[in-house]
Amino acid sequence: QLEESGGGSVQAGGSLRLSCVASGKTYISHCMGWFRQAPGKEREGVATIDRDGSTSYVDTVKGRFTISKDNAKNIMYLQMNSLKPEDTAMYYCAAGPGCGVVGDRIYDIGYNYWGQGTQVTVSS
Repeated sequence: QLEESGGGSVQAGGSLRLSCVASGKTYISHCMGWFRQAPGKEREGVATIDRDGSTSYVDTVKGRFTISKDNAKNIMYLQMNSLKPEDTAMYYCAAGPGCGVVGDRIYDIGYNYWGQGTQVTVSS
C-alpha cells in the first residue's frame, strides 16, 4: 500500500526526488514519513509530515531535504538537495498514527505501514 520510487545514483552535491504513492488506508494516516537505513546501521527517521502539513526533520538533513504531500494524488515526496555520501542508504516511506518525533530524533514507533524501499547512492 506504499510504493517508493525515485532513488538512484548521484554525485555529491546532486539532487534526487523520492516519491511514495499511498493507497488504501495508508494515506489517511495521521503521519507519513521517510526513514533510511545504511548497511550496518540502524534505521533512522529523516522527515515526517502530519495530516495538517506540519513537518519535522532530523538535524542532519535540515536545510537540504524537503518533505511534502500532494493530497489530490495521494503522493508524498522527499526532495533531497546537496546530497552527501553519508546520505547513501535504502530509503523507506511509512505511514501511521504517530509521527515519532522526540526531541531532535524521529522514531519508527507509530508507523504501521511501510514501503519496500528505494536505494539512494551518493558518490564523492
